[in-house]
Amino acid sequence: MVWLEAARPRTLPAAVVPVLVGTAAAATPVGELSWSRAALALVVALSLQVAVNYANDLFDGISGVDTEDRVGPRRAVASGLVTPGAMKIATVAALAVAAVAGLALAALVGWELLLVGALAILAALGYSGGRRPYASMGLGEVFVFVFFGLVATVGSQYVQDEAIAPRAVIAAVAVGALATALLVVNNLRDIPTDEAAGKRTLAVRLGEQRTVHLFTGLIWSAAAIAGLLAFPAQQARDLGPLLALLAVPLAGRATSLVHTAARAEQPDAETAPGRERGPLLIAALGATGRYQLAIGLLLALGLAVRG
Repeated sequence: MVWLEAARPRTLPAAVVPVLVGTAAAATPVGELSWSRAALALVVALSLQVAVNYANDLFDGISGVDTEDRVGPRRAVASGLVTPGAMKIATVAALAVAAVAGLALAALVGWELLLVGALAILAALGYSGGRRPYASMGLGEVFVFVFFGLVATVGSQYVQDEAIAPRAVIAAVAVGALATALLVVNNLRDIPTDEAAGKRTLAVRLGEQRTVHLFTGLIWSAAAIAGLLAFPAQQARDLGPLLALLAVPLAGRATSLVHTAARAEQPDAETAPGRERGPLLIAALGATGRYQLAIGLLLALGLAVRG
């Protein structure tokens, strides 16, 4: 289905993981958690992720950033599968779902959440839309780290406890690093076409090699930060967050694919950009998403065990 494809399912763990980890990081005992609040937080996160993906498809399609030379999953607007008008409606619909769920959550928890929600919606629209989309200014990674890392994780914990817990903030840094890594590998793949279209993402600004180093740092720092949540340990169950380290082999797979792609022979001027490295980076994107989901599930389980 074209709308599911346009929602970019491989990126959706970036919305699910912070809610799982944030809820597990709550001081409220597992048996007393409000699952209705957790469900609403998940709806908000997923709706915003889908809205960002739809808006990106729309704006990159009409601006000419997405072309036939682009490597990776097809884009609905650029390929003509969906009209710009229909994609606008879908983007607004996704934002409306997020807004309604956010209003319900604010009514249950506190109206201070309205400000956070409004900022998230504005950030979603400004990512690739408007006169100066900040994704083209090299700030997309900042948006992802803040909203799909810090805000989504700490926010999911806050709606349970109605106060911010330090361990949720630490966990949020790890979650944000993983979400950012997903964007970094995506932008690494798109360097040739983004650069040709004048879209100055962080990957374009850094260049391929430094972007590879950034990706590697994000992937491994996430595991290290998650491990820190196990200390200080006074009893065996306090070591629960170390379960996240079981996902390390998946981190190795993702970084290996990215480094292999970076070493791949670069195409000549008569070859479509990214033909050699593209399939490797598409596989790396999937591997990064699996690592993100695995470490999120394991960290959430570990935090819940620690209590």
